[in-house]
This record gives sequence, structure tokens and C-alpha cells, in this order.
Amino acid sequence: MKTRIRITLLAAGLALTGHASAQDSLLEHVVTACEADLKQYCSQVTPGEGRMMYCVAAHEDKLSGQCEYALYEAASLLRQLSSAIVYVAESCATEIETLCSDVKAGEGRILACLEANAEKTGETCKKSISDTVGE
Repeated sequence: MKTRIRITLLAAGLALTGHASAQDSLLEHVVTACEADLKQYCSQVTPGEGRMMYCVAAHEDKLSGQCEYALYEAASLLRQLSSAIVYVAESCATEIETLCSDVKAGEGRILACLEANAEKTGETCKKSISDTVGE
């Protein structure tokens, strides 16, 4: 997979997760692994509005193996997270609509709502949560 695609997935995935500590941890991992690359190629770039992402993408053919691998790991993790979110959302669609419709999405609030209403959720929903959260 090209680095540009990985960076795009990283950015999209961070927006998708909505969980600050997970975002920070994943972002810190990538920034640490790509620190030398960022200094070498993007030190003059002002962070924000996707500028760092575009800078790294512009230099994708020069990135270190360590940075490339960190981006690959992040994209892979975000792909798994995205699949888990879709799985729970589809399996719990009825419960989300009936039990959690007033809950603002993001930061794990809908999952918390489903877990708080576990006695009212169907077996399919419970299984999807168990499969993804591991409880």
C-alpha cells in the first residue's frame, strides 16, 4: 500500500475513532517512528490543516523503513477498528436507535450506552460487543 493511502487512512481513522487517548497513542507512535523523516523533510511546515500529512505524502518515496512500517501498522489498526465499529453498529442498529438515540456519537458514548442497557439488548448485539470489546 502506498504511503499516501496509509496517511489518508490514518487521518480518517483518527477522526473516526473519536477517542482522544487512542488517537494520541497511535499518533505518538507514528510521530516517534517518523521523527527523523519529519525533521528532514517537513521541519519548515507549520502543523495543522493536513499540512504535515501532505508533506509526508510528498516525500513518500524517501521515507525510512521505520516510518513506513509505523504508517502501515497504524493503517492496519485503523482498518480493524473501522470494521469493528461497522460490525457493532450493524448488529446493534435497533438498540442504538431505540435505547441510545439521544446519545451524541463519539468518545465511546454509544458503546457505553449499549453496555449500560445490556439487559435490554438482543443477543446479536451483545455478541458483537463481546467480540469486539472482549468482555
